[in-house]
Amino acid sequence: MAIVIKRVHDAPEASDGVRILVDRLWPRGVSKERAELDDWAKDAAPSPGLRTEWHRADADRFDEFAARYRAELDENAAAQALLAVARQHDRVTLVYGARDAVHNHAAVLRDWLGEHGADVER
Repeated sequence: MAIVIKRVHDAPEASDGVRILVDRLWPRGVSKERAELDDWAKDAAPSPGLRTEWHRADADRFDEFAARYRAELDENAAAQALLAVARQHDRVTLVYGARDAVHNHAAVLRDWLGEHGADVER
């Protein structure tokens, strides 16, 4: 099993495997057909309060955001369900809408899944 992350605005590829949107809100400007998703795990995304706070902050506070999001993931049944999906498939692509490919919640989620037994690709 391998877990990767990819922007929802990037073209889907057959090599993506199972494509799961991990944003709480549907990304603007992307149709469901164009996204070619297999699932939408909105409950694995940061809580509404944490998401709002992060969008108001800058990248310098990413480590603080990541720590708080990891704490949420530790108690999150949807994150555990993603781990189970990762164990059932050769490749899972976590799809996200953020512009920043480094400082985003999908990267934190991918790393958290890796710390809990999933194979991750960076």
